[in-house]
Amino acid sequence: MPEVTAPYAPGTPCWVDLAAPDQQAAIDFYSGLFGWTGEIGPPETGGYAVCQLHGKPVAGIMAAVPMGGQPAPPTVWTTYLASADADATEQAVNSAGGTVLMPVMDVMTLGRMCIAADPAGAGFGVWQARDFPGAGIVNENGAVIWNELNTTDREVAAPFYDTALGIRAEPMEGAEGYFALAVQGRPVGGLQSMPAGAPPGTPSHWLTYFAVPDTDATVATLQEAGGSTLKAPFDMVAGRMAVVQDPQGAPFAVINPKPMNGS
Repeated sequence: MPEVTAPYAPGTPCWVDLAAPDQQAAIDFYSGLFGWTGEIGPPETGGYAVCQLHGKPVAGIMAAVPMGGQPAPPTVWTTYLASADADATEQAVNSAGGTVLMPVMDVMTLGRMCIAADPAGAGFGVWQARDFPGAGIVNENGAVIWNELNTTDREVAAPFYDTALGIRAEPMEGAEGYFALAVQGRPVGGLQSMPAGAPPGTPSHWLTYFAVPDTDATVATLQEAGGSTLKAPFDMVAGRMAVVQDPQGAPFAVINPKPMNGS
C-alpha cells in the first residue's frame, strides 16, 4: 500500500525536502507538476511548507536562506534517513569518516534531525521521529518512489552507510553495476558509481525519484513550466525515467515504473 502507517525502520529514507530561493514559486511548480497542495508555514517553523498529496505529507519545501551563521543551503532535494537516535547516528557518522554539516537539533516536538555528508561528499539528512514520522504516502504517482546515491567513490561510500546507519549495499539482480541499499534485508534505495553521462565534476549526491503516470508527458509539462531536461526520457530495467531540473535548478528524477515481478 502506498500509505505509510508504521514507523520507518532506521536507515530507511523517510522524507525529502527542497531548499529553494523562491519558496512560493517552488510550491506552485511542484503543485502543478505532481498535484500537491502546500503553503508557506508559520514563522515558528521558519515558514517550512509541508506539501501534501491526497491529504498526506509527501515532501517539504523551505526557503533557501542563511541560518545560524551558515550560508544558504544549495538548491537541491535532500533525502532524510530514519534514525532511532539522532545523537548516536551523529556520533556514528563522525566515527565512520563522514562530516556533520548541521548538528543534531530539535524540530519542536516533531523530531530531532541533523544534516551530514558521507566521506565521498554526498549530503543527506538524519531524522529521529517523534510526532512526525515522515512521508505519509510513497510509491504512488506524485510521491517519492526511490532514493538513489550516485557516488564518486563507491568503495568508500558503501561501507560508510553500513557502519553509520545499518544500510547494506547488495548487488541488484539484472542491473549490472547497480546496488540495492537494504535495511533488514529489504531494498530501500539504490547506489551506483557516478553515471558515465554525468557532467564532468558532478559531485556525489542523493537523487530523489518521483513516480508519474507518463514520463514523457510529465517532462513536457515541466518544460512548459520553466524546468529543463538533464537526461531525456529513456527506458530502463525499472521503467521509463528522465532526470530533470526545476526552474530554480534543483535536479530530480521522474519514473513511470514497471510492475514488479509478483506484484
